[in-house]
Amino acid sequence: MSISENIKDIEEKIERAAIKSGRQRKDILLLAVSKTVECDRIKQAMECGLTSLGENKPQEIVRKYDELPGAKWHQIGHLQTNKVKYIIDKVELIHSVDSLKLGEEIEKRAAKLGLRADVLVEVNIAGEESKHGVKPEETRALIEEISKFDHVRVRGLMTVAPFVPDPEENRKYFGQMYKMFKDIGQCGYDNVSMDFLSMGMTNDYEVAIEEGANIVRIGTGIFGARNYDIK
Repeated sequence: MSISENIKDIEEKIERAAIKSGRQRKDILLLAVSKTVECDRIKQAMECGLTSLGENKPQEIVRKYDELPGAKWHQIGHLQTNKVKYIIDKVELIHSVDSLKLGEEIEKRAAKLGLRADVLVEVNIAGEESKHGVKPEETRALIEEISKFDHVRVRGLMTVAPFVPDPEENRKYFGQMYKMFKDIGQCGYDNVSMDFLSMGMTNDYEVAIEEGANIVRIGTGIFGARNYDIK
């Protein structure tokens, strides 16, 4: 199928999952993951209304930034502290804050430019050694520390669930994330607003939405299989 046909199919599935969870299509952000995708193909997705784009690598945001005016960039992959300076003024949301050290660097860079950076705290909900993210039991303490910064605002949580053959296997993890999301939202921390729960990708986004996600990150489902050898 073409990119436009893929998007139409995904949109219908998002709407059904949203209704199933008591919400509407407009309550869910479809984030097009454009890693390794060249700008001409990304433009096809943007022409279909997908202007929110997610990249794993800061250098990809920098490379594509000027060529795709109107794009709203999200940093979704692991972010090294020495790369923060390249994207701090280019992204709408950083999904992958998983340490106080990274939070401090974002604070420093945002302060230098007089910006306020919106971030999500990444949680390693399944405890996978191969994944980044803070442990569930350490999440609240990290948010408390980041909430003290003047130029960083915590806007919610993100997770990368295990890649499993049956998406139903991840329902328990998405449910745990949603409970944490709601519980932290009731804590009343200054400078923290639990607005976004970013979870669910091509293989499991419908289950994620049913369990409360309001940002889903879809790449392969939109653009097809990618060549991950591209650096």
